Amino acid sequence: MPTPFSTVSILDVPFIKTTNAAFVAQLKQDVTAHQNRFVVTANPEILMYAREHPDYQALLKAADYVTPDGIGVIQGAQILGTPLPERITGYDTLLALLTWADQTKRRVFLLGAKPAVLQAVVAKVQRDYPGIQLVGARDGYFDNEEAVVNTIVAAKPDMVFVATGFPKQEFFIAAHRQRFDALWMGVGGSFDVLAGAVKRAPQFWQRHHIEWLYRLIQEPSRFKRMLVLPRYLRLVKKIARHQ
Repeated sequence: MPTPFSTVSILDVPFIKTTNAAFVAQLKQDVTAHQNRFVVTANPEILMYAREHPDYQALLKAADYVTPDGIGVIQGAQILGTPLPERITGYDTLLALLTWADQTKRRVFLLGAKPAVLQAVVAKVQRDYPGIQLVGARDGYFDNEEAVVNTIVAAKPDMVFVATGFPKQEFFIAAHRQRFDALWMGVGGSFDVLAGAVKRAPQFWQRHHIEWLYRLIQEPSRFKRMLVLPRYLRLVKKIARHQ
């Protein structure tokens, strides 16, 4: 079944051209219809990694929905003359789906993060979203991938949220999604934010598109990772000049 959104290509990755509200509405429809869906929320770091790893690039192209998670992606689309409506972050999408799952008694499986973080996320889901059927939760530290997949399949979830970070979470989903028709979504560090282990930038920082700066102040160790952004913007500008 084809997906309904047109796409905008940035560094050969197709981003869906839509709003948060329309995207979440589509995901609800997909889950209700038991469609097999693979969601990737991509930022410039993921785009640059994909550029250097063709197997990962191919995997992103095979996903059902790639969303612009990061102001850099929005800026890149603008530079290329193919603007996207707004950022669609993994964290906001996760919260919207948990709220809906709570209202509709959906089955959810959580995979990823450190054991203590996952424990805190499970406690929060059970407390704040009592309508959710939490059919399984497993931290991200496992050797036997097949056993984990068997556990997920046996749990019959409507939605599987994988928080093992890129590129690991996307490779895991791509390898195993066909085993069970559900919504499979990589959510990166969202469990850490949900658990309160990492603080999300306040609204002011989000509104002014400097969430990245807030995170850098919180976690100075991210500095090296942040250097990818100017490299990415230079590359996009170069591509735009040669169009």
